Amino acid sequence: MANGLDDVVAAETVLSDVDGLGGRLTIRGHSLPELAGRWRYPQVVRLLLDGFFDDLPGDAELAQAIGRSRVEVFERLQPMLPALVPLDVYSGMRAGVALLPDGDTLADALLMIAAPAVLTPALLRGERGSPAIAPNPQADHAADMLRMLSGTDASPALVTALDTYLVTVCDHGLNASTFATRVVASTQAGLTSAILAGLGALKGPLHGGAPGPVIEMLDAIEAGGDAAGWLRAEIARGERIMGFGHRIYRVRDPRADVLKAVVRQLGAEGATGRRLAFAETVEQTALEVLRQAKPSRSIQTNVEFYTALLLEAAGFPAEAFSNVFAAGRVAGWVAHAREQQTTGRLIRPQSRYVGPVPDLVA
Repeated sequence: MANGLDDVVAAETVLSDVDGLGGRLTIRGHSLPELAGRWRYPQVVRLLLDGFFDDLPGDAELAQAIGRSRVEVFERLQPMLPALVPLDVYSGMRAGVALLPDGDTLADALLMIAAPAVLTPALLRGERGSPAIAPNPQADHAADMLRMLSGTDASPALVTALDTYLVTVCDHGLNASTFATRVVASTQAGLTSAILAGLGALKGPLHGGAPGPVIEMLDAIEAGGDAAGWLRAEIARGERIMGFGHRIYRVRDPRADVLKAVVRQLGAEGATGRRLAFAETVEQTALEVLRQAKPSRSIQTNVEFYTALLLEAAGFPAEAFSNVFAAGRVAGWVAHAREQQTTGRLIRPQSRYVGPVPDLVA
């Protein structure tokens, strides 16, 4: 039996393929470098949903429909914000999603895709005592998310950076949250129920909750001034070095290179440039320390490392990083849910009992 279901094939999918040995990610026949920075997020949403909804419109019409869905999410949930804001920002987002219709139409799917992008800025502003900002249905999805967060239009470079991030994390094989989504979808529950399962799995620190600790690590190293010493001490305590290592990739995570290039484009000077230069130094030090500490394992930089830098530069606090991850990954969850509902069957694996057995009376 495979502990953790390693190497067990639990589904056939047309959506994405993760080549861990080659360090390649394929999304519906396209390599990640073909999509990231070249396709806008709504275009990739259409790519993922193609074939799962009979009424799926073209790229321009879908982008407009996503914009209208942002407005609908805001109008439905704005009255509930006072009850959601006191929760932590991820729990508030998850609770807000749970209040949306639990159907399986394209309209229901687009509400799921819009919800994290609307709720996250509204909840963060609520924490600061600022009013939520209504969506602009005509705006680009990433641009509107940033505008709803800050109250002003973001620079084109920042919009491109966030949009590229959303595309980069939109789908990634049968990871924990996607598998959870498919399990619930296999029961023929609605999309909201399936997406809530994905959100629950993504909250864990071994999945979507990992980028936040990267910022904590960088801050601690910067304060102490000794990257190698800090990293060795963490390893000696048995702690995981966040931003390094992956369950599937045995080489460098291709998403890390995409996001590193995006962070560089945000500016070689100023605070972002200094932060990037420092992070690159820490990255190289960490790779060397890990090689020395664990010579039998290939531990490389993963997507979490540069996710943290990009989202920090975009103005999101560390506690909201998983929210923004969800804002990108939700498109993949919806596509997997629909694929499971339309082509799969109820997921019902077996377990092997290893507990005590009752005494048998002759």
